[in-house]
Amino acid sequence: MVEQSESESRKLLSRLQAVMAEAAAGQERLDRITHLIADSMGTEVCSIYLLRDADTLELCATQGLAAEAVHVTRMRIGEGLVGRVARQARPINTPNAPAERGFRYMPETGEEAYSSFLGVPIQRLGERLGVLVVQSKEARKFSGDEVYALEVVAMVIAEMTELGAFIGEGAAMSARHQQQVLLRGSVAQEGAAMGHVWLHEPRVVVTKPVSDDPETEAQRLRDAIAQLRLDVDELLTRAPTADAEQREVLEAYRMFARSRGWMRRMEEDIQRGLSAEAAVEKEQSTARARMETLPDAYLRERLHDLDDLSNRLLRLLTGQGTDTGAELPPDPILVARNIGPAELLDYGRRLKGVVLEEGSVGSHAAIVARALAIPLVIHAKRITTEALNGDPILVDGDEGIVHLRPEETVAQAFRDKLAMQAEAQERYASIRDKPAESLCGTVVSLQMNAGLMADLPSLPSSGAEGVGLFRTELQFLTRNKVPRRGELAALYARVIDAAQGKRVVFRTLDIGSDKVLPYMKPTEEPNPALGWRAIRVGLDKPGVMRMQLQALIRAANGGPLSVMFPFIAQLEEFTAARDHLMREMEREATLGHTLPEKLEIGAMLETPSLAFAPRQFFEMADFISIGGNDLKQFFFAADRENERVRKRYDTLNVSFLTFLEQIVHRCSDTGTPLSFCGEDAGRPLEAICFAAMGLRTLSMRPASIGPVKSILRRVDLREARSVINEARAEGAQSVRPAVMEWLRRQ
Repeated sequence: MVEQSESESRKLLSRLQAVMAEAAAGQERLDRITHLIADSMGTEVCSIYLLRDADTLELCATQGLAAEAVHVTRMRIGEGLVGRVARQARPINTPNAPAERGFRYMPETGEEAYSSFLGVPIQRLGERLGVLVVQSKEARKFSGDEVYALEVVAMVIAEMTELGAFIGEGAAMSARHQQQVLLRGSVAQEGAAMGHVWLHEPRVVVTKPVSDDPETEAQRLRDAIAQLRLDVDELLTRAPTADAEQREVLEAYRMFARSRGWMRRMEEDIQRGLSAEAAVEKEQSTARARMETLPDAYLRERLHDLDDLSNRLLRLLTGQGTDTGAELPPDPILVARNIGPAELLDYGRRLKGVVLEEGSVGSHAAIVARALAIPLVIHAKRITTEALNGDPILVDGDEGIVHLRPEETVAQAFRDKLAMQAEAQERYASIRDKPAESLCGTVVSLQMNAGLMADLPSLPSSGAEGVGLFRTELQFLTRNKVPRRGELAALYARVIDAAQGKRVVFRTLDIGSDKVLPYMKPTEEPNPALGWRAIRVGLDKPGVMRMQLQALIRAANGGPLSVMFPFIAQLEEFTAARDHLMREMEREATLGHTLPEKLEIGAMLETPSLAFAPRQFFEMADFISIGGNDLKQFFFAADRENERVRKRYDTLNVSFLTFLEQIVHRCSDTGTPLSFCGEDAGRPLEAICFAAMGLRTLSMRPASIGPVKSILRRVDLREARSVINEARAEGAQSVRPAVMEWLRRQ
C-alpha cells in the first residue's frame, strides 16, 4: 500500500510537472492544476485560494465550483475552514465540514453540500501564499498519504510561483520578485539611501522541485549531508576555546546534522517524487511553521539552528550562496534577517544602507551603523523573502520605510529628496568653520559621537569642535576575545592623533543589557536595561576596567585626557570609579610612564537618580554628559526597544524639559560643564529647545552637525525660551507644536 501511494504521489507530481512545462498563461496553468488534482484524487472539487494582501484570501482557480466566483470570492485570514488553514499553517481534514467550527457556506460559488474537506497551506519557508483545497460529497476522511500528496503539490505550486510560472494576461498571480513592495519597519539610524539589494545570505531558489529519479536524488542528499556534517565538525574543531554555552550551540548543530529523523523524513519526501533540495525545503518550511507556534524560547532557538542548517544544506545541493561569484554592486544596500557587528564592519563604508528583519535600536548592528553613518531600518518583516540580489531599493531611515523595486514616480520623488539633501549639505559645508552662534549671541559647542577609527575623518569635514563621546565598547564587541592592553593603547593613541588637538571624551566600557560581549557569558535578567551593565560590571569585575584605564593613560602620552564613566546612578559609584582611575595614575607614575598633562574625569547622567545626587557629586565631576537615550526611557518608564511605547513619549514633553532645566541649574550652581549626548541632540528642533533651556554643548552623529548649526545660526534663543515658557504656562503637554509654529513664522 505504501509503495502504491508513493508511486501515485510520483505519478501526480510527474503529471503536474508536465502541466507546468506546457505553454500557457498563468490563469490557464492554475485551472489545469485544479483539474489535474481533482481527477487524480477522485474529488468533485479542487480550489486554489491565494493571498491578495496580508489579510485577504481570494479564490483564484477552481474545478467544481462556479467559474464566475473566481477572483470574486474573498475571505479574511481565519474566516471559514479555508481561512483557518491559512492562519494555522496546518492542514484541516474532516469528513463532515459543515459540522466543523467556523465553517462558512459560500452561495456565490455554487457550492453544494460537500461533506469531505481537505485544505493544506501553500507556503514557502514559512511565508504564507494561500490554501489548496479538495472537497467531495462522500463523507470520508482523507488518508495520510492523500494529505501528504496534497501538501507536496501545494509546495510545488509555491515553488513554481517563486519561478514565475503563473505570469501572463489574466494571471491569478503576478510574478513574485517583480512587484513593487512597500515595507514599514522601525528607525534605528536616520538617513536616506538609494541603491541595489545585497543579500547577506542569498536565498536559495529551488529550480527543479520534482524528480523522476528518486535514487539519484537520495544519493545527492546523502552526499550533501556528509559534507554538512564535516563542515559542522570543523566548526567545533576551530572553536576549542569556546565557552560551555557556545559549545552547546555547536553541539546542537552537530546533533541536528546527524538527526536520523530529519534524514528519514527527507528521504521519504524524495521517494514520493521531490528533488533533494525540494525535500530539504519542505522540512524547513515545516520547522518554520512550528517556530511561530512555540512559546518556549529555547526550543524556538533550537529550531532556528535547524533552519540555519537547512540553508547550509540547500547551498551545498544547489551551489547557490555567497561564493557564487556575484559582485557587490557599487551602491549596495545590505539586506539580512540579522547581522553581527563584526560582519557589518567587514562591509564597512561601502554600504549605502542596511535593512534588517529583526534587530533593535540598541543592537550591536545599530551601534555600528551609527558609527558608519549609514541609514538602518529594522523590523522590516519579509524583506529577506521579498528581495533578490540586485533589486533596486530605497531606504528612508528617517521614516523607517523601505521601497523595494519602486515605481519610477516613487524613485523620482526619492531622487528629488536626495538632491535636496545634497544641496543642503553644500549649504552646511559653507558654514563648517563658523561657530554655532544664535542671533542673540549665544554660542553652542557642537561635538560629534564616534566609536571607530573610521569616524575620525568626519571630525574636520563635519565642523565638529571635538569628540563629545567616543564609545570604547565597539573594539570589544567586534572581537572573539578581550583585546590586549597594548592594542587598546595603540588604538586610543591613533584616535587622539586623528583628532589633531581637539578634545576627545573616552567613555569607558559600556557593556551588558543588549551589548553582550561574544566571549562574555550572558546573564539571564528579567530586565537587562535596568540590570548588571556598564559601570556596575566594571566595579564588580574591575580587571578589564583597570586594563582599559591603563591603556587610556598610556595613549595620552603626556597630552590631555578626558575619561567618562557610563551609567552612574549615585555618588558612591562615581567615587569608586574615580578612585580606580587615580590608583592607575599612581601605578603608571611608579612604572615611570608619562602621565597626562591634564586629566578630566566625568560621568554620564543617564538615570534620574543622579540628577538628585548630593552637591558633592557635581563638585567632584569635572564634567557631566546627559545620556539622552537612556535617561528618556527611564524618565518615562518606556523601554526604547519596545515599539509600542517608545514613541508615545516626546523628548520635548514639558516634564522632561523641566527635568533637564533642573540639571542645568545644578551644574550652573557648581560651575560643572554640562553637555547633552544622544540622537535627540542631532535633531534641529530638539537642539533649539535644549540650547534655549541652557545647554551649551551638544554631541551628535557627524551628519547632524550641519543641520543643527544651520538652524541655531538663524534663531534667537531668547525668543525660543519665551515660546517654551508660554507653552508650559498654558499647560501644554509638549512644546513641540508651539516651537514648530514659531519656527514657521521665522
